[in-house]
Amino acid sequence: MNDPGKNKQSSSQAKELFDDSVEGLDAATLSRLNRSRQLALAELQQRRPFANWARWVPASGLVAAAVVAVMVMRGPALDGPGEFPVTASDFEMLLEENDLEMFEDLEFFSLLDEVDSAMNGNVS
Repeated sequence: MNDPGKNKQSSSQAKELFDDSVEGLDAATLSRLNRSRQLALAELQQRRPFANWARWVPASGLVAAAVVAVMVMRGPALDGPGEFPVTASDFEMLLEENDLEMFEDLEFFSLLDEVDSAMNGNVS
């Protein structure tokens, strides 16, 4: 497909043509080219801090995705041995029409929770 010898010959031929064209330039043109090159390099150096910062953006995104994946795989953190994670059935129980009376006695249930915590030694 690609012959390395032919590519090498083409590149050396292109280099010779370029060198011949550069040798034929006058001093004013060479000076303008050199100034343009220096300006381009200076502009590149000014943009460099952003380029260094932008290099870390994909890596930080990858780290954030890994942290989220680990948190999802571990599941909810439980505070103690007697606590259970909240499930969908808990919410279904609260949303049923027959259990609206529970909201009326919310203060009572809160008091029961505090008494239970106090009996287990978890006084807040």
